[in-house]
Order: sequence, then structure tokens, then C-alpha cells
Amino acid sequence: MRRRQVITLIGGAAAAAAWPLAARAQQREPLRRVAILVPIAGDTPGAQAFYTAFLKAFEQLGWTDGRNVQIVVRWGGGDEAKTRKYAEELVALAPDVILTSGGTGVEVMLKTTRTIPIVFAIVLDPVGSGFVERLSRPGGNATGFMMFEYNLCGKWLELLKEVAPSVTHAAVLRDPTFVAGIGQFAAIQAVAPSVGIEVAPIDLREPNQIERAIATFAQSPNGGLIVTPSGIGATNVNSIIAAAARYKLPAIYVQRPFVVAGGLISYGPNFADQYRRTAGYVDRILRGEKPGDLPVQAPSKYELAINLKTAKALGLSVPQSLLARADEVIE
Repeated sequence: MRRRQVITLIGGAAAAAAWPLAARAQQREPLRRVAILVPIAGDTPGAQAFYTAFLKAFEQLGWTDGRNVQIVVRWGGGDEAKTRKYAEELVALAPDVILTSGGTGVEVMLKTTRTIPIVFAIVLDPVGSGFVERLSRPGGNATGFMMFEYNLCGKWLELLKEVAPSVTHAAVLRDPTFVAGIGQFAAIQAVAPSVGIEVAPIDLREPNQIERAIATFAQSPNGGLIVTPSGIGATNVNSIIAAAARYKLPAIYVQRPFVVAGGLISYGPNFADQYRRTAGYVDRILRGEKPGDLPVQAPSKYELAINLKTAKALGLSVPQSLLARADEVIE
């Protein structure tokens, strides 16, 4: 046999032997792990749609649960103690990235780990809350997508007056236990004199207290509600919507699913879009980028939704000028 043929045969045999080894090595490559902590309940209006939006966007980027990534999800159900417990469980799994949402989710996760990368969605004032050093360069182990800036809160009061001109005083439902809850009320209060509405806070501390507080507030005529975003507010939003209907109180919310569920009007970012965008940051971190180098991003647009059925039940005639500006009108 000629020398060239021998070399070719040896090379081919070596390649053939190496191929199964390479295939086995590829098969043994460990799954990347993404942990997801959602502080609210899974049956909160819109919650499943947000989660699905993330999964679809994540899969489009090449990640499939059970194939090249393992996704572990925990729903806190609006229970802070349970959310803390789940945060500890997820960190113990040593995931490559953690996805969470809301001020409660980020605060709990950052108290649990300062090393595992965290991507967040729907967070108000991440700098003021101490979650990141600055928006352009977060600097730590967390980054993501902020809900909105405080000046948006004044718009809720203006819209409430526009849809229900008879409103002279409004209760602002807020969570006073975190910075954003206090900041939102301050922003609303600053606009109140120019709109001609007196505002007062209703602190959301216990679920069984919400109904009583709204009932007490409703004893005075010409009232309305501003339901600011918070974990406890979102978890109990169905009760809030029911109470607003029961006591004939016009109410404004931050997101469209609450209007679909029976709320009167909403104005705010598209939460599903925020979750969709987080997939890009999770992907980039899995491929080697650091969260501290990825800027915190703000919403690109805000949506206005109106429920005409609810307006009719409240005896309200929604101005055509407002309907013309709406992104969605539910009849």
C-alpha cells in the first residue's frame, strides 16, 4: 500500500473515532439555567400573557426549555414571606441568570444574591430604590426595564378628571413600604391643585383591609380611585375592580389587562412588551455580557385603554376626544 493511502486511512480512522467523542461531548454540555421569580399570583390579569411573551421571545433567540436551557419559575402570589422563601430556593439552584419583576421582586433578589446576574422588568425608579447605580451603566449584578418615570403619575389624575369630570377627590391606592409607592403619591399630589382634585392615600398593607378602606372612602360623593402599580395592588386587583364597581367609583389603572378585567381606564406601558424585551438581556448575559454594562431601558410608548361597558355602568359618557386617543376601546 502506498504511503499516501496509509496516511489517508489513518486520518480517516482518527476522524471517525473523534466524531463520536465530539458528539458525546456536545451531548454532555450542561443545560444553562434561568430562574424566574414573579412576586404576584399566576391568576393576576395579564400575568400569564407576560410570562408567555418572555418564553416566545426567548425561544426566537435560540433557547428552548428542556433542550439547551432549564427554566425554573416561582410565583410569589403577593405574599412577601413566600417570595423571600422562593428567592432563596432559586439562588440555591445556582442559575446563570435570574429574571424577576416589580420593586418587590428586585429588592428580594438583591438581598439574596449580589453575584448572580439579575434582569428585571416593570420596575419604577431603580436608581432611587438603590437597585442600580445609574441607568446608563447599572454597575452591579442587576439591570432591566423600568416601568415609567414619575411624571407619568400626574397623567393618571388628568385622565381621571377627563373621563369623570364630577370627581373632586381621589384615593390613591399605594404600597407605602417601598420607595416607589411614596414617590408615586408625591407626583400625583403635585399635580392635584392644577386638576382640581384633592388626593389622599389608601395604604395597601393587608388584602382584607382594601375593601374596608374603599368602602369608607366611598361614603363621600364625587370620589375616584387611582390604583398605582404595586405587588399587593396587582395581586388584589380583581377585588379592587369589584369594589370600584360596587361603590360606583371611577378608577384608573396602569395596564390594559386590568381594563379588560373590568376596570374603567388605564394608561401605562405595555407590560408584555417589557417581558418580551427582557428575553434579549437574558440572552446577552447567557452569551457572556455583564448586567452592569447593559443600560436600564425605559418604555418606548404608553397605551391608553378604556372599558365602555364599565363607563356605562358608572353612568359616564366618555368624551369622543378621549376615545379617539385610546389604543384600545373595550365595548
